[in-house]
Amino acid sequence: MTEPVVGYIHSTESFGSVDGPGIRFVTFMQGCRMRCEFCHNPDTWNIGTGHKRITDELLQEALKYRPFWGKKGGVTISGGEPLLQIDFLIDFFRKCKEQGVHTTLDSCGMPFTYDEPFFSKFEELLQYTDLILLDLKHIDSEGHRKMTGWPNDNILELARYLSRKGQPVWIRHVLVPERTDYDEYLYRLSDFVAELKNVQKFEILPYHKLGVYKWKNLGIPYKLDGIEPPTPERVENARRILNTDSYTGFLTA
Repeated sequence: MTEPVVGYIHSTESFGSVDGPGIRFVTFMQGCRMRCEFCHNPDTWNIGTGHKRITDELLQEALKYRPFWGKKGGVTISGGEPLLQIDFLIDFFRKCKEQGVHTTLDSCGMPFTYDEPFFSKFEELLQYTDLILLDLKHIDSEGHRKMTGWPNDNILELARYLSRKGQPVWIRHVLVPERTDYDEYLYRLSDFVAELKNVQKFEILPYHKLGVYKWKNLGIPYKLDGIEPPTPERVENARRILNTDSYTGFLTA
Protein backbone atom coordinates (compact mmCIF):
# COMPACT_ATOMS: atom_id res chain seq x y z
CA MET A 1 0.00 0.00 0.00
CA THR A 2 1.36 3.40 -0.98
CA GLU A 3 2.07 5.71 1.91
CA PRO A 4 0.08 8.98 1.79
CA VAL A 5 2.07 12.08 0.83
CA VAL A 6 2.42 14.44 3.75
CA GLY A 7 2.95 18.20 3.57
CA TYR A 8 3.59 20.88 6.15
CA ILE A 9 0.93 23.57 5.86
CA HIS A 10 0.77 26.96 7.50
CA SER A 11 -2.88 27.77 6.82
CA THR A 12 -5.69 27.76 4.26
CA GLU A 13 -8.05 30.41 2.89
CA SER A 14 -11.49 29.33 1.68
CA PHE A 15 -12.42 32.28 -0.52
CA GLY A 16 -9.20 33.72 -1.94
CA SER A 17 -9.70 36.38 -4.60
CA VAL A 18 -6.17 37.66 -5.34
CA ASP A 19 -4.20 34.44 -5.97
CA GLY A 20 -5.30 33.50 -9.46
CA PRO A 21 -8.50 33.78 -11.49
CA GLY A 22 -11.88 33.70 -9.77
CA ILE A 23 -12.60 32.51 -6.24
CA ARG A 24 -10.01 30.03 -5.00
CA PHE A 25 -9.19 27.71 -2.15
CA VAL A 26 -5.68 28.81 -1.19
CA THR A 27 -3.19 26.68 0.74
CA PHE A 28 -0.17 28.38 2.26
CA MET A 29 2.68 25.89 2.58
CA GLN A 30 5.12 26.16 5.47
CA GLY A 31 8.79 26.82 4.81
CA CYS A 32 10.86 29.32 2.81
CA ARG A 33 14.59 29.90 2.46
CA MET A 34 14.28 33.49 1.28
CA ARG A 35 14.26 36.28 3.80
CA CYS A 36 12.52 39.03 1.87
CA GLU A 37 12.71 42.34 3.67
CA PHE A 38 9.08 43.11 2.76
CA CYS A 39 7.67 39.65 3.60
CA HIS A 40 4.26 39.87 5.24
CA ASN A 41 4.28 36.19 6.27
CA PRO A 42 7.56 35.62 8.17
CA ASP A 43 5.67 33.06 10.22
CA THR A 44 5.85 30.76 7.17
CA TRP A 45 9.67 30.71 7.05
CA ASN A 46 10.55 27.80 9.33
CA ILE A 47 10.90 24.52 7.42
CA GLY A 48 9.49 21.29 8.83
CA THR A 49 6.96 22.95 11.10
CA GLY A 50 3.26 23.71 10.63
CA HIS A 51 0.27 21.40 10.31
CA LYS A 52 0.92 17.98 8.80
CA ARG A 53 -1.69 17.21 6.14
CA ILE A 54 -2.13 14.52 3.50
CA THR A 55 -3.20 15.38 -0.03
CA ASP A 56 -6.50 13.46 0.06
CA GLU A 57 -7.56 15.30 3.19
CA LEU A 58 -6.66 18.70 1.74
CA LEU A 59 -8.47 17.97 -1.53
CA GLN A 60 -11.65 16.95 0.26
CA GLU A 61 -11.55 20.17 2.25
CA ALA A 62 -11.06 22.21 -0.93
CA LEU A 63 -13.88 20.49 -2.80
CA LYS A 64 -16.39 21.58 -0.16
CA TYR A 65 -16.09 25.08 -1.62
CA ARG A 66 -16.32 24.06 -5.27
CA PRO A 67 -19.88 25.41 -5.72
CA PHE A 68 -18.50 28.92 -5.14
CA TRP A 69 -15.71 28.72 -7.75
CA GLY A 70 -17.82 29.09 -10.87
CA LYS A 71 -16.02 28.65 -14.20
CA LYS A 72 -12.88 30.60 -13.27
CA GLY A 73 -11.95 29.48 -9.77
CA GLY A 74 -10.08 26.53 -8.34
CA VAL A 75 -7.18 25.85 -5.98
CA THR A 76 -3.95 27.76 -5.43
CA ILE A 77 -0.87 26.57 -3.57
CA SER A 78 1.16 29.43 -2.12
CA GLY A 79 3.61 29.84 0.74
CA GLY A 80 6.12 30.15 2.12
CA GLU A 81 7.75 28.57 -0.91
CA PRO A 82 5.67 25.59 -2.10
CA LEU A 83 8.37 24.17 -4.40
CA LEU A 84 10.28 23.11 -1.28
CA GLN A 85 7.55 20.46 -0.92
CA ILE A 86 7.35 19.46 -4.56
CA ASP A 87 6.32 15.83 -3.89
CA PHE A 88 3.24 17.09 -2.07
CA LEU A 89 2.45 19.50 -4.92
CA ILE A 90 2.68 16.78 -7.55
CA ASP A 91 0.38 14.44 -5.68
CA PHE A 92 -2.13 17.14 -4.78
CA PHE A 93 -2.31 18.77 -8.22
CA ARG A 94 -2.56 15.37 -9.93
CA LYS A 95 -5.59 14.54 -7.79
CA CYS A 96 -7.05 18.00 -8.46
CA LYS A 97 -6.81 17.47 -12.21
CA GLU A 98 -8.51 14.07 -11.85
CA GLN A 99 -11.42 16.04 -10.38
CA GLY A 100 -11.31 18.67 -13.13
CA VAL A 101 -10.08 21.40 -10.77
CA HIS A 102 -8.10 24.39 -12.06
CA THR A 103 -4.66 24.50 -10.41
CA THR A 104 -2.45 27.51 -9.73
CA LEU A 105 1.03 27.58 -8.22
CA ASP A 106 2.26 30.78 -6.54
CA SER A 107 6.06 30.67 -6.30
CA CYS A 108 9.14 32.87 -6.15
CA GLY A 109 11.00 30.14 -8.07
CA MET A 110 13.99 30.09 -5.71
CA PRO A 111 14.35 26.26 -5.54
CA PHE A 112 14.43 25.89 -9.35
CA THR A 113 17.38 23.97 -10.77
CA TYR A 114 18.09 21.73 -13.73
CA ASP A 115 19.75 19.30 -11.33
CA GLU A 116 18.10 16.00 -10.53
CA PRO A 117 15.91 14.85 -8.94
CA PHE A 118 14.28 18.30 -8.77
CA PHE A 119 14.05 18.96 -12.51
CA SER A 120 12.25 15.72 -13.39
CA LYS A 121 9.82 16.32 -10.56
CA PHE A 122 9.23 19.88 -11.71
CA GLU A 123 8.53 18.63 -15.24
CA GLU A 124 5.93 16.27 -13.83
CA LEU A 125 4.39 19.04 -11.73
CA LEU A 126 3.89 21.19 -14.83
CA GLN A 127 1.71 18.43 -16.32
CA TYR A 128 -0.84 19.15 -13.58
CA THR A 129 -0.38 22.93 -13.30
CA ASP A 130 -2.69 25.26 -15.22
CA LEU A 131 -1.16 28.57 -14.14
CA ILE A 132 1.93 29.83 -12.33
CA LEU A 133 2.04 33.09 -10.42
CA LEU A 134 5.75 33.91 -10.60
CA ASP A 135 7.09 36.52 -8.21
CA LEU A 136 9.96 38.46 -9.76
CA LYS A 137 11.15 40.32 -6.70
CA HIS A 138 14.12 42.22 -8.18
CA ILE A 139 15.56 42.22 -11.70
CA ASP A 140 19.12 42.93 -10.49
CA SER A 141 20.82 39.85 -9.04
CA GLU A 142 22.86 41.74 -6.47
CA GLY A 143 19.84 43.84 -5.49
CA HIS A 144 17.85 40.61 -5.21
CA ARG A 145 20.49 39.11 -2.92
CA LYS A 146 20.50 42.15 -0.66
CA MET A 147 16.70 42.18 -0.43
CA THR A 148 16.03 38.44 -0.13
CA GLY A 149 19.31 36.78 0.84
CA TRP A 150 19.60 35.00 -2.53
CA PRO A 151 20.63 35.94 -6.09
CA ASN A 152 18.05 35.67 -8.87
CA ASP A 153 19.93 33.95 -11.71
CA ASN A 154 18.08 30.65 -11.42
CA ILE A 155 14.75 32.46 -11.01
CA LEU A 156 15.20 34.36 -14.26
CA GLU A 157 16.23 31.10 -15.91
CA LEU A 158 13.00 29.55 -14.62
CA ALA A 159 11.04 32.37 -16.27
CA ARG A 160 12.82 31.70 -19.56
CA TYR A 161 12.23 27.97 -19.27
CA LEU A 162 8.50 28.43 -18.62
CA SER A 163 8.37 30.71 -21.66
CA ARG A 164 9.97 28.03 -23.84
CA LYS A 165 7.48 25.50 -22.47
CA GLY A 166 4.53 27.80 -23.14
CA GLN A 167 3.41 27.48 -19.51
CA PRO A 168 0.83 30.19 -18.71
CA VAL A 169 2.27 32.65 -16.21
CA TRP A 170 1.21 35.74 -14.33
CA ILE A 171 4.17 37.88 -13.28
CA ARG A 172 3.95 39.70 -9.96
CA HIS A 173 6.38 42.38 -8.78
CA VAL A 174 6.38 44.16 -5.42
CA LEU A 175 7.20 47.85 -5.79
CA VAL A 176 9.35 48.81 -2.80
CA PRO A 177 10.72 52.34 -2.34
CA GLU A 178 14.53 52.43 -1.93
CA ARG A 179 14.73 48.83 -3.18
CA THR A 180 12.95 48.15 -6.49
CA ASP A 181 11.28 51.50 -7.19
CA TYR A 182 13.98 52.94 -9.45
CA ASP A 183 13.33 53.61 -13.13
CA GLU A 184 16.56 51.83 -14.11
CA TYR A 185 15.38 48.59 -12.54
CA LEU A 186 11.86 48.99 -13.89
CA TYR A 187 13.09 49.41 -17.47
CA ARG A 188 15.31 46.35 -17.10
CA LEU A 189 12.41 44.34 -15.74
CA SER A 190 10.17 45.57 -18.56
CA ASP A 191 12.69 44.45 -21.19
CA PHE A 192 13.08 41.05 -19.57
CA VAL A 193 9.36 40.32 -19.29
CA ALA A 194 8.75 41.56 -22.84
CA GLU A 195 11.01 38.76 -24.10
CA LEU A 196 8.81 36.10 -22.49
CA LYS A 197 6.09 34.58 -24.69
CA ASN A 198 3.81 33.14 -22.01
CA VAL A 199 2.90 36.08 -19.76
CA GLN A 200 -0.84 36.54 -19.51
CA LYS A 201 -0.88 39.13 -16.74
CA PHE A 202 1.65 41.49 -15.13
CA GLU A 203 0.73 42.76 -11.68
CA ILE A 204 2.37 45.55 -9.68
CA LEU A 205 1.92 44.99 -5.96
CA PRO A 206 2.66 48.16 -3.97
CA TYR A 207 4.68 47.51 -0.83
CA HIS A 208 2.60 47.66 2.35
CA LYS A 209 3.26 47.42 6.08
CA LEU A 210 0.37 45.13 7.07
CA GLY A 211 2.69 42.34 8.20
CA VAL A 212 5.07 44.41 10.34
CA TYR A 213 3.33 43.29 13.54
CA LYS A 214 4.28 39.66 12.74
CA TRP A 215 7.97 40.58 12.65
CA LYS A 216 7.64 42.28 16.03
CA ASN A 217 5.73 39.34 17.52
CA LEU A 218 8.45 36.96 16.28
CA GLY A 219 11.23 39.20 17.60
CA ILE A 220 12.74 39.74 14.13
CA PRO A 221 14.19 43.20 13.36
CA TYR A 222 12.22 44.79 10.51
CA LYS A 223 14.75 46.06 7.96
CA LEU A 224 12.33 48.35 6.11
CA ASP A 225 11.42 50.30 9.20
CA GLY A 226 10.83 53.93 8.18
CA ILE A 227 10.14 53.15 4.53
CA GLU A 228 6.61 54.09 3.51
CA PRO A 229 4.50 52.50 0.74
CA PRO A 230 5.02 53.98 -2.74
CA THR A 231 2.91 56.97 -3.70
CA PRO A 232 0.13 56.55 -6.28
CA GLU A 233 2.30 58.51 -8.70
CA ARG A 234 5.17 56.03 -8.35
CA VAL A 235 2.82 53.08 -8.76
CA GLU A 236 1.43 54.60 -11.94
CA ASN A 237 4.98 55.32 -13.12
CA ALA A 238 5.86 51.65 -12.66
CA ARG A 239 2.77 50.51 -14.54
CA ARG A 240 3.65 52.83 -17.40
CA ILE A 241 7.28 51.69 -17.64
CA LEU A 242 6.36 48.02 -17.27
CA ASN A 243 3.52 48.43 -19.76
CA THR A 244 1.30 46.23 -17.59
CA ASP A 245 -1.86 47.07 -19.54
CA SER A 246 -0.50 45.21 -22.57
CA TYR A 247 -0.76 41.87 -20.75
CA THR A 248 -4.44 41.12 -21.01
CA GLY A 249 -4.58 37.34 -21.35
CA PHE A 250 -7.03 35.58 -19.05
CA LEU A 251 -7.43 31.99 -17.98
CA THR A 252 -10.59 30.05 -17.25
CA ALA A 253 -10.82 26.67 -15.66
